Amino acid sequence: MITNQEFLQNLYDAFNKREIETIISLMRPNVKWANGLEGGFVYGRDAVREYWTNQFKDIQAELETLKFETDENNRNVVTVHQIIKDLQGNLLADATVQQIFTIEDGLISLYEIGETETIQEMIQKTKTSKEQ
Repeated sequence: MITNQEFLQNLYDAFNKREIETIISLMRPNVKWANGLEGGFVYGRDAVREYWTNQFKDIQAELETLKFETDENNRNVVTVHQIIKDLQGNLLADATVQQIFTIEDGLISLYEIGETETIQEMIQKTKTSKEQ
């Protein structure tokens, strides 16, 4: 049987390859998914598909897993190195973030992001520091 760490590493591998349908298949139909770009959440597989389709039109995100843990609520906490570039390959943001997954019956029911800025806030901070 596949472990949660293997399950999530497969998810990250699919994300980095932009295999949206593979990722969607790993979610419960009523998944609650954090909107890392703007904040808040999107609800359901169709909303997650639309969220990523729109995101990939503007930015390229690459996620490298650094550490897998389980918290006191039995959630899977993954520390990732997140690199965000524009479509021309220019660096927009570079950060380490915690991504938190609740897995029920072998599928993701909830995805949360640890205490961090949204991707838009990270990009704005990078732009501001380059201008100074």
